[in-house]
Order: sequence, then C-alpha cells, then structure tokens
Amino acid sequence: MSDLHVSFEFFPPKTEAMQQKLWSAVQKLAPLSPDFVSVTYGAGGSTRERTHETVTRILAETSLGVAAHLTCVAARREEVDDVLRRYWASGVKHIVALRGDPPGGAGEPYRAHPGGYANAAELAAGARAVAPFEISVGCYPEKHPDSPSLSADIDMLKRKIDAGASRAITQFFYDNTVYFRFLDRVRAAGIQIPIVPGVMPVTSFAGLRRMADLCGATIPGRLVKLFQNLDEDPATRQLIAATVAAEQCHDLAEQGVKHFHFYTLNRDDLAYALCLMLGVRPKPASPKSSEAAA
Repeated sequence: MSDLHVSFEFFPPKTEAMQQKLWSAVQKLAPLSPDFVSVTYGAGGSTRERTHETVTRILAETSLGVAAHLTCVAARREEVDDVLRRYWASGVKHIVALRGDPPGGAGEPYRAHPGGYANAAELAAGARAVAPFEISVGCYPEKHPDSPSLSADIDMLKRKIDAGASRAITQFFYDNTVYFRFLDRVRAAGIQIPIVPGVMPVTSFAGLRRMADLCGATIPGRLVKLFQNLDEDPATRQLIAATVAAEQCHDLAEQGVKHFHFYTLNRDDLAYALCLMLGVRPKPASPKSSEAAA
C-alpha cells in the first residue's frame, strides 16, 4: 500500500490554546508528505480572516501544499473575488469550492445571496476566472440534504467539473458500500475525476451523531452499539475508533482506493496512526528557511 496518497483537513483555531493544538497537529502530520492540507471556512464566511491567517502560516512555515476552503454564502461576488485574489497573491493555488452552510448553521434553509455566487459550480467558475486555481469540490455519497435526488447531485457534480473542478472529496461515511455504489453511479454518468473518500475517525460519538444528522450521513447500527456509553471513557473510545477507522481504510485500499482525505478535527493522533497502518510512513521534514519561519 506504499503508493497511497493522503490529505488532511484542519479548521482555523479560535484561541491561543487551539492554535497550539492545530500547529502541533500540522507538525506531526507534515512528515507524512500529504498531497495537500486544507483549511475550512466557517458558515457565512465567519472564519474568513482566521482561515487566511492559518493558510498563510502553513505556507510560510512548512513545505506543505495548502488548499483554502471557500464558500459563496452571505457574500457578494466582488467580496468572494477579493478573497480569491488575496489567496492567489499569498501563494495559495488550490481552492476547495463549496456552497457552504447558511449563516445560521447547517439545518437552516439555504438562500443564495442576491449578489453572490448561487452554488459551488458558479463559485468554481468564478475562481477560474480570477486565476488558474486547482479546484477541489465536495460530493455526498448519500445525497446532499438539500438535493431532491442523488441524480440531481451527480448533475451538479458535472456542472462543477465543467466549471473547472479536478477532484471531488466526499462527505464522511461509515459504510464502504455507500461509497462504491456512489462511485459506480458517478462513473456511469461519465465523470472520471478522482472521487476521494473523506474519512472521519470518531472522536466524540455524540458530536458525530449531530454532524451526521445535519449532513444526511448514515451511522450503521454496528457503530452505534460499539460506541454506546463510551463518551465518558475516552481511552476505550480511542481504541475502538482507531480499529473501526483502520478497518474502513484497509477495506477501501484493498478495493482500489489510492487517496484518502482525513477530517482531522485538528487532532493528529488517529490520522497519524491510520496512515502508518496503511503503510504511509514519515519522511524527513523539509521546513522552509529559518528567515521565512521567523
């Protein structure tokens, strides 16, 4: 499995303690030589500056490739285009273009800004008009909660590709048959870009259930039983979470998956262990010059 590729997702920290935790995770995972790391963008652009600061610090102090998430919620096209120009000028060449959650958070009705990009396909096209970004987009193996059907989802994915997307990263899932069934439908529709599985090891089962309810992801009954009453037993939960995620990743790899995108939640422990179990080993770090890191 040494030919596997990985990428990691982080979110911008709110406090100094969270900043230290994030940076510890970045430094731990960097020697695994991920294809890229990405930094999320809060609902309604609520983390715009923190996302930019996090992205530019990773660029300045490491040799990692960085993708900046960007959404089209609650912003005019001109505002989004300004963010894109700032990213390009800062050295960010890779964007994860997403529709985004409403300002009130996931679960609230989505309304496109009257002067903004209506969806991720329009955002991707707008990004390519600003600069020749590499563009990744999201996809939902179990259907986006706002979509009328999975067929409509696949049609939207085609529009994103036509707008310039070259990679799709899935929402998390815990039943691999869901991913492969979706992949079959995508390929049957003529879509050939990589469909990278998004893997989220369980750090809090209560938190996972909330996220799954909002994004329409199914949690198999087997996992419900495994994690029952373990939120107050972190050591046991960690062992089970690592085992479950390792089984999922090994099965995906054995069925031909070559790239894994890990939703780290700014933790390095499970993601690092999973990479080692998959045969992805650390390489000597290649920090940028001390002047750049100062």
